[in-house]
Amino acid sequence: MIATTARYARGSTATARSFRSRRRRPASPVPGGHIEVVVGTYGLRRCHYVRADGTAAQLTPHPASAEGRRAHLHRTHPGLSRLVGVVSTLLVLVGICVAVPQLVETISHIPPVADALGTFDLPVHIPVEANIAAGIAAVAGSTERALRLRSNWLDSLAS
Repeated sequence: MIATTARYARGSTATARSFRSRRRRPASPVPGGHIEVVVGTYGLRRCHYVRADGTAAQLTPHPASAEGRRAHLHRTHPGLSRLVGVVSTLLVLVGICVAVPQLVETISHIPPVADALGTFDLPVHIPVEANIAAGIAAVAGSTERALRLRSNWLDSLAS
């Protein structure tokens, strides 16, 4: 279980608990509904106020939080925010393009898999430094995507 303290713009706080299964769980009951918080590998994936009728509204992050500062950048400089978003997505995709072929190569050399499907060898050897740089870039991109609450399973795969 992961405990998260959410800070809101009006100064109030609520502690929410999210389980490792990453399923949505009612976190903190509040008048007229509850707050749902889902924590991912790189930060919050969801923080919504769910009314008793089932409608959900995303909560506004506290301005001093990392998510709040990222939202402020998006409001004040939307063009720069889009550029940062595109670059972060490209960094995640680069991480996937480097990691997945190496993973396939490694799995294909397991004897039962090699007997059933054959082996796959990368046509190019990727230096350790490039692997490290791609991993760091993917983590940076995934972290930025998490600050916008846009993280998904690809972010975990890329890193």
